[in-house]
Amino acid sequence: MQPSEKDLSKYRLERAKEDIQTARINIENGLYKGAVNRSYYAIFHAIRAVNVLDGFDASKHSSVIAHFNQYHVHTGDFGKGTYKIIDSAYRIREKCDYSDFFIVSKEEAQEQYEKAVEFLESVVKFLEK
Repeated sequence: MQPSEKDLSKYRLERAKEDIQTARINIENGLYKGAVNRSYYAIFHAIRAVNVLDGFDASKHSSVIAHFNQYHVHTGDFGKGTYKIIDSAYRIREKCDYSDFFIVSKEEAQEQYEKAVEFLESVVKFLEK
């Protein structure tokens, strides 16, 4: 039996919460690239938790983000600054994951983590409605 959209949304939100905890642990242990990666995935899974309630899912990150921006940021469900948080997390995560010799500082990792926490809190409030 397929899970309901609501159940899948809850599952994805829990996954996002686990990712944000992992990001914090990575920062505490000096694993800054890993922290950036997990901060991004906390955001990504939170977005997917919202999108599934629209009946939308996609395998490409850009499609998932584009749907969220079109149907939830541009409509006012989330603040306009939300796009910048998502875009910044996406870009620095790509550099950390794919660019040789890219160095991320503790401060950058901490900033991405804090933005991801802020984003996750806004998604939780949205989903509680």
